[in-house]
Amino acid sequence: MEKSIPLPVKETLEALWKSSFEAFVVGGSVRDLLLHCSPKDWDITTNALPEQILEIFPDSFYENDFGTVGVKVPRFLATTDTDHEYDIIEVTTYRTESGYEDKRRPNTVHFSTSLEADLSRRDFTINALAFGKRNQTSDWELVDPFSGENDLKQKLLRTVGDPLVRFEEDALRLMRAIRLYTELKEPEKGLHLPRKEWEIDETTFKAIQTLSKNLSAISFERIRDELSKIILSKNPALGIELLQKAGLLVSIIPELEEGIGVGQNLHHIYTVWEHNLRALATCPSKKLSVRLAALLHDVGKPRTKRGEGYRSTFYNHDHVGARMTEKILTRLRFSKKIVDKATLLVDNHLFYYNVDEVTEASVRRLVKRVGLENMDDLMAVRIGDRLGSGVPKAKPYKLRHLEYMIEKVSQDPLSVKMLALKGTDLIEKAGIPAGPKIGALLDVLLAYVIENPGENTYDNLLSRAVELKEKNLDDLRLLAKGKIEQKKGALDKEIKKRHWVE
Repeated sequence: MEKSIPLPVKETLEALWKSSFEAFVVGGSVRDLLLHCSPKDWDITTNALPEQILEIFPDSFYENDFGTVGVKVPRFLATTDTDHEYDIIEVTTYRTESGYEDKRRPNTVHFSTSLEADLSRRDFTINALAFGKRNQTSDWELVDPFSGENDLKQKLLRTVGDPLVRFEEDALRLMRAIRLYTELKEPEKGLHLPRKEWEIDETTFKAIQTLSKNLSAISFERIRDELSKIILSKNPALGIELLQKAGLLVSIIPELEEGIGVGQNLHHIYTVWEHNLRALATCPSKKLSVRLAALLHDVGKPRTKRGEGYRSTFYNHDHVGARMTEKILTRLRFSKKIVDKATLLVDNHLFYYNVDEVTEASVRRLVKRVGLENMDDLMAVRIGDRLGSGVPKAKPYKLRHLEYMIEKVSQDPLSVKMLALKGTDLIEKAGIPAGPKIGALLDVLLAYVIENPGENTYDNLLSRAVELKEKNLDDLRLLAKGKIEQKKGALDKEIKKRHWVE
């Protein structure tokens, strides 16, 4: 397993061992190594005190009360932005904690000389693992006092010790349990051989339900971070469903629960709640803003429902839902960029499109309203909406046709605007009087450029115009228009072929 540890991490460990200290990779990085996954970050725990760690690594920083020193190392993480000069490995002194009055941070931290004592304060058994050495000459060892390795093999998520105690210490762990589960569990995809799946220990889950109200003590910033990881996980809809079953969703997005048991009309076979979850599960995008929009796209339906049964209506639920989405995501402290994007997608997810009824002008208006850069994301929400309704096809002919129309109206039109000179250039530089001859010459030049793309320069076209200005342009213009229309037809055919439309 040590062969999988990156060089900067090994060098940090070795520097501590050479100074006669214990040093171990700890927590999620060890869990990921045992699962044969690439750790997203690396943490080290040691019996060296913060002041001693600072002496070993002079170019580091210590800005907290929890014994964690940030050690700068050469950039090695794939997730690090290229503009960062270095990565940070957090090196923390063994510690024990006591008193959690704010249900998040310990009131008192005591540094310890015992690795096992340090591991006993951690949240889940699969995170209470350490891998390293007691000194420079000893062998690598896996320290696992709470059978975390066995729980990994059994695919069981449970707390270290009494779950009520663990969750009382830090209420964010209530959400973290759901988040870890959604990240670890493999999503179900078609038929497969029977296999053991991840599960949350029953006692652990009951403790989450018992203490679910404690989540309200956690800041929205912390909640947002865990929610984002759930939304971006392999099982986002399952994560939201578990948050609701655990009694946590009411402290995060209570508006979603309004859709539970709310039936829909003849276009849907699922309740609003079920449909929103299915839309999230089937949304093809991996963008956080788009997945949030898929989850919230029909959040306004319960408040706009009129009537019951197959003839019930939800007029303006898209606009009501957009206002709710903006309020929800702002409350959860999402960035303005994400709030604006998700709100825009929810507000426009109900766009109307029938092949024989919608014109190029209406498609241009849709593109202008939503933004060309957002059309793929809007389509992803629409696909999740469709699949979440139980229909067999994510992208029927009319949506493919819409994509064709969007590309068609969004491309620069094949026109004289493409030329490297303008009509005013012909008047001022070529001495051609203003009038119909200018338009005729531009059409002829466009046909010429279609046949000779490399000739589309100011000097070439001006010279060509001077050659042609004394000729009878009526016949030339007729031929030019034929070439232009032929080229437009060929381009249109290419776009249709890309989108599988006729």
